[in-house]
Amino acid sequence: MKKSLAIFAVALLVGCGQSADPVAEVAEEEAAAPAAVENSLASVLAAQPEDMQARYQYRHPQETIEFFGIEPGMTLVEGLPGRGWYTKVLLPYLGAEGHLIGANYAMDMWPNFSFATEEFIEKQKTWVTDWPAGAEEWRGDAGATISAFIFGSMPADMAGTADVVFFPRVLHNLARFESQGGFLTAALADAYAVLKPGGTFGVVQHHARDEMSDEFADGSHGYLKKGFIIAAAENAGFEFVAESDINANPADQPTEEDIVWRLPPSLGTSGDNPELRAELEAVGESNRITLKFRKPE
Repeated sequence: MKKSLAIFAVALLVGCGQSADPVAEVAEEEAAAPAAVENSLASVLAAQPEDMQARYQYRHPQETIEFFGIEPGMTLVEGLPGRGWYTKVLLPYLGAEGHLIGANYAMDMWPNFSFATEEFIEKQKTWVTDWPAGAEEWRGDAGATISAFIFGSMPADMAGTADVVFFPRVLHNLARFESQGGFLTAALADAYAVLKPGGTFGVVQHHARDEMSDEFADGSHGYLKKGFIIAAAENAGFEFVAESDINANPADQPTEEDIVWRLPPSLGTSGDNPELRAELEAVGESNRITLKFRKPE
């Protein structure tokens, strides 16, 4: 039936003396339909490896991406893309018309981490070129183009180019070391500057309960309070839009002595204690707050 309608439409166009080639136009539309299906978010997520899909129950990538309004063809900034858990989904989903920009910690921030050896820090100096080159293998045949910058050193030509800035579990260390170099302030300033007016700033962050102390929730344990995040974003110029519980995990109830890295996937405190490890695996990944902000127009 659809084919008959398409032929009828072609006949009408030819009869009206249209100068374009209607047969070619119909063929192009029919060819584009399967590509759109292949590029759908659900199909991209279904194509990921099993070990990655096993974490969907905690990270809820489809719901998160939809909540922030991320769509094919957009320019998106991903904070701390690292080994590409979200990047591997975003590149094919954004598609050939899209662009993904990775953003990493400032060079001055790395010495604050105990794991950051001189060799590691030296390697970070070329991250802006190394990471996009490595991420090329995740693009597939029609994925988004890729570039990168360092927080506090965003190229001027990137200003006002992004539709969405996405910070999945990015803020805690920036807050933790804010007093050593203004790292949180600089990262939020870049997030604001890179967005188009009306653009979205999306945050997913390990969530500290309101009754917990500010000392616990300063980022050093991995958790931050909702009020702190909203105040920091509003101080940077953003408007708070909405909150979602899509990444909440009520089973994560830390004490003030706990760190978020005790939980999967790190399991950093139970390596020699099988019973504790099993207990923490049963909790699952951290309780996370999901917040949407907007850059005013």
